[in-house]
Amino acid sequence: MHLPNKKEINLALNSFTKSERIVFFSLTAIFVISTLTVLNIVNNKFLVEVPALGGSLTEGVAGESPRFINPLLATSDADRDLAALIYSGLLRVSSNGDYIGDLAENFKISDDGLSYAFKIRQGAVWHDGQPVTSDDIEFTIQKARDPSIKSYKRPSFEGVSLEKLDDKNIVLKLKQPYSPFLEALTLGILPKHIWNDVSPDAFPYSKWNTSPIGSGPYKIKRISGVNTPEYYDLTPFKYFTLNQPKIEKLKIRFYKNEEELLVAYRSGEVDAINTIPPQTAKTMEDKKIPITRVTLPRIFAVFFNQNNSKILADKSVRIALNTALDKKGIVENVLLGYGQIINGPTLTVKDEGGKEDVDRSEVAKKILEKGGWKFDEKKKNWTKGNKKSTLVLSLDLSTADIPELKSVAELIKKDWEKIGIKTTMKIFEIGDLNQNVIRPRKYDAIFFGEVVGRNPDLFSFWHSSQRNDPGLNIAMYTSGKADKILEEIRVENDTSKRLKKYADLQKEIDNDTPAAFVYSPQFLYALPSKVLGAKIDMVTVPSDRFNNIHKWYIDTEKIWKIFANN
Repeated sequence: MHLPNKKEINLALNSFTKSERIVFFSLTAIFVISTLTVLNIVNNKFLVEVPALGGSLTEGVAGESPRFINPLLATSDADRDLAALIYSGLLRVSSNGDYIGDLAENFKISDDGLSYAFKIRQGAVWHDGQPVTSDDIEFTIQKARDPSIKSYKRPSFEGVSLEKLDDKNIVLKLKQPYSPFLEALTLGILPKHIWNDVSPDAFPYSKWNTSPIGSGPYKIKRISGVNTPEYYDLTPFKYFTLNQPKIEKLKIRFYKNEEELLVAYRSGEVDAINTIPPQTAKTMEDKKIPITRVTLPRIFAVFFNQNNSKILADKSVRIALNTALDKKGIVENVLLGYGQIINGPTLTVKDEGGKEDVDRSEVAKKILEKGGWKFDEKKKNWTKGNKKSTLVLSLDLSTADIPELKSVAELIKKDWEKIGIKTTMKIFEIGDLNQNVIRPRKYDAIFFGEVVGRNPDLFSFWHSSQRNDPGLNIAMYTSGKADKILEEIRVENDTSKRLKKYADLQKEIDNDTPAAFVYSPQFLYALPSKVLGAKIDMVTVPSDRFNNIHKWYIDTEKIWKIFANN
């Protein structure tokens, strides 16, 4: 088949009359435009917009600059934030709270709940290119258990033995079943080849605590600062196990305090801030700035010490004190609505706020009357007993010298005095409260918070064996039935069965009223609208906001669907 050349085409065009040329070029233009239109329609039909590498995000963090960017030693928010970005664990928590493989390609739990087998991904490597092996897992857990390291992670791995099958397979074995153990396995793993020659004494002083090498979604590009870091520039790690992150430039900046951080945010020096005070969050939302709100697994309650107060040993008093509380008013006035009302030791049971003030107060008074207490109109107090032995209803309420806790305690005192119960507030500096009040259990009632965690183990908070220090049962609660349920929860791996047991525990605690549960606060996070894909549903500590940062993106591109599926 012969195709015309340029000369032949020109001869043919020259043979056209003027009107024929006009018709020819018009038809040619129509053909070209039609073809391009059809191609564009077809192209758009088969193209899809996907995240692309690009964009920048600057996060601001208040408090001290990082000192221990080390999963075993991290203490500050700055430490934990950077450790979450730079390190990977065997497991990672998904946006809906499930445990998924990170360094682990897969894992299997034995039927008896004593054995956890992990296979490390073949492509898992450190930021310096060295492969991640079972030696690194073993090394990290050994260091976590080493008392000379003084890691806060030590309790999670005491009694855990390890068996290395080969470079990529390892088995962890427990002495007894412990269903929350999966949470411990989100611990960031340290590279043995980097840390192996660092002695326990030198561990806290190693340069690798501030210039770490991990296997997480981001690696360090630059550290700015002379004596202390001012900010860290991070870049996506191409070989991160769960796909290379898409935000190309990530900067974490540090500020001395919350005030400086807010100034930096308002000036545009930082794009995102977290753990925002309620008043600031309210102002931002009034200005249409979106705030991510996630309820934290932290329980704030008034714990009744029945061993220290005869009055609180009376169940009718405990029920009346709980009934009198305006929980809704506390959340609205102190937290400005940024909290969830609760009536139990976990977030599985919610309270919608109770009745109006007059109803609640009157119900509380009737509970006291039914319990044998009489109100003296002249002395304005409640009494119970006879001429030989009479109890006067009054108590002390202790809490920490923290603005939020003091404000809540003042409202609690007001609610109790509204029904005629004399309440004396005692405010302690947090260290003094822990050392001289909580540990020796020297209080009547104490308003305090407990971090129950993502996969709660309530044993240390409510089991009778934990009533005395160092146990955390600050309500001094004793119940054989509750003890049995708590022990069963610890060994139950079936989620639905565990939830049923939590409900049973709730009923038992409801019946005994060892505490008046008030609220769980919310984690408040301002993230710019340019950041897409940031689904944040589960947060225990602020650094959890980065659990799925590998799915965040700013820039996009259009590609054919077949490639997007791949």
